[in-house]
Amino acid sequence: MSVDECVHCRDFPCADVDHSAYVLPALELDPTGISLLLISEAAPASPDDWFYASGEEVSSLSEQLERCAYVTIAVKCGKTGYAIKTDTVKTCSQLLEHELALFAQARVLMLMGDLAIKPLNAIARRNGEPRVIPAGSTYKLRGPEYRNRGLRVSPSYLQAGPSFFIEKSKRKMIAEEIAAALEVVRRRP
Repeated sequence: MSVDECVHCRDFPCADVDHSAYVLPALELDPTGISLLLISEAAPASPDDWFYASGEEVSSLSEQLERCAYVTIAVKCGKTGYAIKTDTVKTCSQLLEHELALFAQARVLMLMGDLAIKPLNAIARRNGEPRVIPAGSTYKLRGPEYRNRGLRVSPSYLQAGPSFFIEKSKRKMIAEEIAAALEVVRRRP
């Protein structure tokens, strides 16, 4: 299965994103082998910065996929400014919901950044469920176990961008969250 063949934005209704940067993973994978889902924030401005770009990243990411991890983004188009409007997040959450449904065997969902948390909460509200992740600072949200539709859900920090290399404490927290997620995957019954 290739995700880009299963999930589509048909009419690009959002006005505050760069539609030319629209991207979905175009790689063949077996969704039943995916246990860990990592959702980052938005599509990069340059396709060379995409998780599935050609070159060095592909072999590294391919190794992760072989280890049952799948990486995607919450907003499938690129940012045009610092923030993305709530309506855009809600619209993109529909695509994310279809994408997540492809991975019925997944056990852990990591939300890498605030813009990854918002669409999951939008999906829950749209389906009459309570918020998955409460409002608050990410560092205060770490620790409790959040669950949604059988998945352990972990809020974390964005694993890219300029502040990633500045804030050593965030890198440490991201590593701890990934280690905890991998432990859940390893304990698979």
